[in-house]
Amino acid sequence: MGADFEPYRLRCELRGHEEDVRGICICGDSSIATGSRDKTVRFWRVDETEKSRYTLSKTMVGHNSFVGPLAWIPANERFPEGGIVSGGMDTYVFVWDLSTAQAIQTMKGHQLQVTGVTLDDQGDILSSSIDCTVRRWRNGDTVESWPAHQAPIQAILKLPSGEVATGSTDTTVKLWRGSKCLHTFIGHTDTVRGLGVMPNVGILSASHDGSIRLWALSGEPLVEMVGHTSLVYCVAAHSSGVIASGSEDRYTKLWRDAACVQSIEHPGCVWDVKFLPNGDLVTACSDGVIRIWTTDADRMAGTPELDAFEAQLSFYKSNTKTVGGIKVSELPGLDALQQPGTKNGQTKVIREGDTGVAYSWNSADYKWDKIGEIVDGPDDLQGRKKLDGVAYDYVFDVDIEDGEPIRKLPYNRGDNPYFVAEQWLLKEGLPLTYKEQIVQFILKNTGQANVALDYSFADPYTGGPPEKYNFKYIPKRGMLYFDTAQFDGILRKIAEFNNAMASDEGQRLLSLNDAESMRLNAIVAILKDTSHYHTSAFADTDMNILIKMLTSWPVQMLFPVFDVVKMMIYHPHGANLFVNCLQSGNDILMDTFRRATAAPALAANQLTSIRAVVNAFRQTCFRTWLVHHRSEILDLFSECCSSSNKNIRLSYSTLILNYTVLLIDSKDEDGQQQVLSAAMELGDAQEHDVDVRFRALVAIGSLMLDGLVKHQAIQLDVKSIAESAKSSKEAKIAEVGADIEHLIKSV
Repeated sequence: MGADFEPYRLRCELRGHEEDVRGICICGDSSIATGSRDKTVRFWRVDETEKSRYTLSKTMVGHNSFVGPLAWIPANERFPEGGIVSGGMDTYVFVWDLSTAQAIQTMKGHQLQVTGVTLDDQGDILSSSIDCTVRRWRNGDTVESWPAHQAPIQAILKLPSGEVATGSTDTTVKLWRGSKCLHTFIGHTDTVRGLGVMPNVGILSASHDGSIRLWALSGEPLVEMVGHTSLVYCVAAHSSGVIASGSEDRYTKLWRDAACVQSIEHPGCVWDVKFLPNGDLVTACSDGVIRIWTTDADRMAGTPELDAFEAQLSFYKSNTKTVGGIKVSELPGLDALQQPGTKNGQTKVIREGDTGVAYSWNSADYKWDKIGEIVDGPDDLQGRKKLDGVAYDYVFDVDIEDGEPIRKLPYNRGDNPYFVAEQWLLKEGLPLTYKEQIVQFILKNTGQANVALDYSFADPYTGGPPEKYNFKYIPKRGMLYFDTAQFDGILRKIAEFNNAMASDEGQRLLSLNDAESMRLNAIVAILKDTSHYHTSAFADTDMNILIKMLTSWPVQMLFPVFDVVKMMIYHPHGANLFVNCLQSGNDILMDTFRRATAAPALAANQLTSIRAVVNAFRQTCFRTWLVHHRSEILDLFSECCSSSNKNIRLSYSTLILNYTVLLIDSKDEDGQQQVLSAAMELGDAQEHDVDVRFRALVAIGSLMLDGLVKHQAIQLDVKSIAESAKSSKEAKIAEVGADIEHLIKSV
């Protein structure tokens, strides 16, 4: 949590809606309007007798389906107390007079659900819809309508500059001046669901791809924030720089400087978030309650209200969580343990808090022994699951190693887990050293035990001797790559840049002509067809097109070209074409990477160029080049370690991990020392994303186990990094931390 960030605490709850609250509108300095699935719009004012609370002032009824987006009309002659604009699933846009709580205009024009409403600087109402259009309304009539996207529009936002932004199921954000599209922002990989203004910076977007992005008004992506585990529905920002987002995962997350600084759990999905001018946060939840959160101690709720909210969370989780197909709320409580067991080994599942815990009757000591928390198998809600036509009690997804495919592990209750683990490992072609790990996974996830990995543990089914220490994640075998690309978006961006140069007298000669553009489309068509990479090939002249763009295009236009280069390098024949060019004395890649990473480097260039280098590790023909330029490549991208962009940091950690594998194989001690230093910098930063830190820790452990720099790592205080990792709540971070600690102790 940032040193200058004060965590939000509950201020009060606004109760009155009967179903999900879908939309929030801040009205003036402190009043709030809300729209709900219960078909009403409600208006709330600060309680005059207790300023930290709100009271329901008006209820507006008129929509015949759920109400979502809202907009505020400041008080004027026509609306002495102000007005509200609402849009609904019923396709209508309503204008409400707060002085009477009556609808004075009902506007029909959209064919499908209205998803957004806002007012422009002239007082016109703008609305967006699932019907793919934006409509402009004046005095209750449509004065303009245009198809803004090719897919449903999910949000509309009026910017302080007067322009309007829209977000769509087509994954894009568009910026409009009137009905003219100024920019199309490409980057999300799923529906753009919500938009917000980042004061003095640009536009925020929330997406079903699980991310929040910040964009400059020019369309340049500035920051990506990833942390939600499900669809993100909404985003808002305060002038202090704090950003809030709400998600299907039931959390509101607070962000500062692209890092998540607080997560606030709700008893249902969070449909909308808004900031009050004083910095307090308003959230709309599917449980029908609006909640206000504050950092001001004077406005925070008292202990009874906080305890009541915690009880709501616990009740929600206990009533939705199941173990073994049974609701936790239906399990017996701890008082059931007062009844003695009938035979040794008898088991009972007891409700403790919001989870189920298994107990076994110990006849010798005449007591119930706690076995451990029950963890559902993935089939509990749907009965027995089939794999390859055979029904099993459990079919687990097993993630053996970072970068390896997910594998299916079937298991039936009563089977010998040691036998199952051994047979499964043989079938999957995996080392038998994983056996103990798989056994413990089965025991834990079938509720048979809660046994930590203990390498003095003898096989209780065979009586076999204890096995030697098995490293779970190290050494790293194989490398990681970036094998996908948004080809259509890449081509659109290249075409946009190319058209700009073609219309500029001074840059016209740098642009691609029609024949070159057609050939670039052919290159991308080959790259799209990944199933034929082993047989497809490029024309001899294709490299000339890429070289032209890499050497002559302005540095700010290089990032989509790097995306093409990334996939060319991933393609076997494409990689050979590049290496042939490099061997002829024209090191076009290093020359361009130096140019693209020179300060101040564009984030998009850093991201796409580092991924191109990462993909070079896939091809044997690139190994000599990677070793030769190792020192410079790591120096060029060293600033990525502290980037505010999560994807850049993840790409950089992948580069470090791949270099680890390569330099261990080549026994390059100098190179290993440089990579170790970079990996320790990443591994020591606890605020980094889990995957970034994990890859750095795996690199450190691999270099210590199979490399030549174990003693150097110890001298650089790797012990503190291992101890910090072991204390992490993330299992894989803690486990690789334990691996590194074991290496330290073995010296």
